[in-house]
Amino acid sequence: MAELLEQKCVPCSGGLPTATPEEIKTYKTQIPDWDIITENEELHLQRIYQFSDFQSALAFANLVGDIAEAEGHHPALLTEWGKVTVTWWTHAINGLHRNDFIMAAKTDAVWSSLQ
Repeated sequence: MAELLEQKCVPCSGGLPTATPEEIKTYKTQIPDWDIITENEELHLQRIYQFSDFQSALAFANLVGDIAEAEGHHPALLTEWGKVTVTWWTHAINGLHRNDFIMAAKTDAVWSSLQ
């Protein structure tokens, strides 16, 4: 399997299947710091990134927004003092798709570039 970080999102306007349990298990190995949560009966990927202040958290959220725009796939971002919670899922299919794992990997790359 190609590295998630090297892949691009595919357009998804519904009709595509959600990731299978086997795909989720395989993709998850490349983003070990992410949690798989259930919200509104849908699977989502979520990770909380910690910062030393609000300005750093906001700058990170903006960088994640930039990659989201470039890929045409957008997360839920909760920016607070000292942390940003990033949640990826595919709204059009009410669950997880390979795109979400790709974007989680790209989010981790943004985080790594700031360390």
